[in-house]
Amino acid sequence: MPAHPLRAAAAIVGVADAADRSGMLEGTVTEIEARMVREALDDAGLTLAEVDGLCINNGLGWAPSLELAERLGITPRWTDSTQTGGSSFEIHVHHAAAAIALGLCEVVVVVYAATPRSDHKSGRGGWRSRSTTGATPAAEWELPHGLRMPMGAYALAASRHMHDYGTTSEQLAEIAVQTREWATMNPRARLQEPITVTDVLGSPMEASPLHKLDCCLVTDGAGAVVLTSAERARDLRRSPAYVLGAGTGHTHSMISQMPTLTETGAVISGRDAYAVAGLGPADVDVVELYDSFTITVLLALEDLGFCPKGEGGAFVADGPLRPGGSLPANTNGGGLAYTHPGQYGMFLLVEAARQVRGDNGDRQVPGAEVALAHGSGGVLSAMATVILGSEATR
Repeated sequence: MPAHPLRAAAAIVGVADAADRSGMLEGTVTEIEARMVREALDDAGLTLAEVDGLCINNGLGWAPSLELAERLGITPRWTDSTQTGGSSFEIHVHHAAAAIALGLCEVVVVVYAATPRSDHKSGRGGWRSRSTTGATPAAEWELPHGLRMPMGAYALAASRHMHDYGTTSEQLAEIAVQTREWATMNPRARLQEPITVTDVLGSPMEASPLHKLDCCLVTDGAGAVVLTSAERARDLRRSPAYVLGAGTGHTHSMISQMPTLTETGAVISGRDAYAVAGLGPADVDVVELYDSFTITVLLALEDLGFCPKGEGGAFVADGPLRPGGSLPANTNGGGLAYTHPGQYGMFLLVEAARQVRGDNGDRQVPGAEVALAHGSGGVLSAMATVILGSEATR
């Protein structure tokens, strides 16, 4: 069977991200975005003048990609402002790879920055001031009943998984513990002290059964990735991280409309990404999974085929996600301990690309040739999976 036309047609050739142990970054969002674009292009050995594709999902007005292009002084011939929350950036990479394969553009920058912690400290109001908000179905039908968002939505999923499969709070806590082991190796991580299952269970209850240490951080953060064609990537400064496969699966908007609380659209996005790549779960060396909450990780592990449905609790209890484990995961410390500015999917891509390039120093997974980055947006609503590889022909 011939290879899928999207497989390895494009590659991530430059990455950058910004996070600080303080949880805060210097500068405005627009200043930080520009800095990320410059750093990612420098990493790739490309210039701003060569950029003809642009992806961004947040902005002050109705057309964020137009605003950013104007600020950067470029005239792209292809842009994408898809907004699905935390999975937006995996979708941007999916779309950009397709656009590059079709010759619609040649060099695409995907960028994100947010400063919710600084905004809160200074009274600026946070990310909601940067978007158009108003009456929504959730505001009308869910919030009046006292559902605390967003953790309440994930607590419903965790409770149902516990009811259906016997998953325990101790098993969910193992995800936070193993993720923190990676964070202890990252000097920029917000939380660097090792923790135990007892620590997780002893932290305040946020929305039963989720404790505080089951929940992601709220920090400033930013990042960018640069993509170009596989042909051009071979001659650039850094080793390419080829886009071997990608897929998307959206199932609902409100948590009350989720078809089943224990299965996400990752079943669809993972299936499609594996099919494009010609690979399966057993071929993946390292995973970067959206970890807004520990239950988000557990559901992704099951739905992406790393363990059978309902067995995620027993699977993580054996310690596969930690350094030296059988399935190293969230190797920068994840949204639980590294950084989480509201939409974490950008950092999944940056870390996955660095792993397949072999750039991660103490956090490098030995022999990592295939990395999977899986974003989750909304309330387990919009899933997107990207598979990166160090070799286009594997």
